[in-house]
Amino acid sequence: MTDTLKAPQSGRGPMVYVGIMFAAIGTVIALAATGAINGPTALVLMIAPLWLIIPAIKAANRKANASCGGKGIANRRYLRRIAMFTSFYLATLALMTFVSKSYDPSLELRTFLAILPGLAIAGMFWAIGRLIIEQTDEFIRMLTIRQSLWATGFALSAASVWGFLEQADIVIHVDAYWWAVWWFFGLGVGAIANRIQYGTWGAA
Repeated sequence: MTDTLKAPQSGRGPMVYVGIMFAAIGTVIALAATGAINGPTALVLMIAPLWLIIPAIKAANRKANASCGGKGIANRRYLRRIAMFTSFYLATLALMTFVSKSYDPSLELRTFLAILPGLAIAGMFWAIGRLIIEQTDEFIRMLTIRQSLWATGFALSAASVWGFLEQADIVIHVDAYWWAVWWFFGLGVGAIANRIQYGTWGAA
């Protein structure tokens, strides 16, 4: 039998740290795209934010210890999946960059290498979906869904506004993968919204 909605729990949820991590990685990519930093420096700086996985795991464990039964198992599984897909993303991005700059790969190889980082991001979305499905606490599940909706609204609104500004030749073109980065940033916005309304950041 699932739990009914209950009182808020204190402490930051693991997805707060994950959102900060992706925002940091996105910032590094932006700096590299503008030429502010070179490729090797960008790769090193993209790896650095991964240390945020450590406080994220600790946050998940706090949720697990504060819960009854196996409610924290979903959070721990989520963080393992996020760590796996994040590592895959960084590795494939580095491989794609290295091969493109060092060699003259064929169209087929370039296509294959370009798809891999995108699949890693898709895996992160899948991990969040599995977190919602596997979460047995109804209150925490509601907070996670609410956080995801905030992220979706934030990213799609930003994409829509920027798209019309771009069509009017007011702003520069932005590659489509940036909206996934902004979606992850929006998770942080959703966590803040949860904190303000419910007094907790949520399980994610």
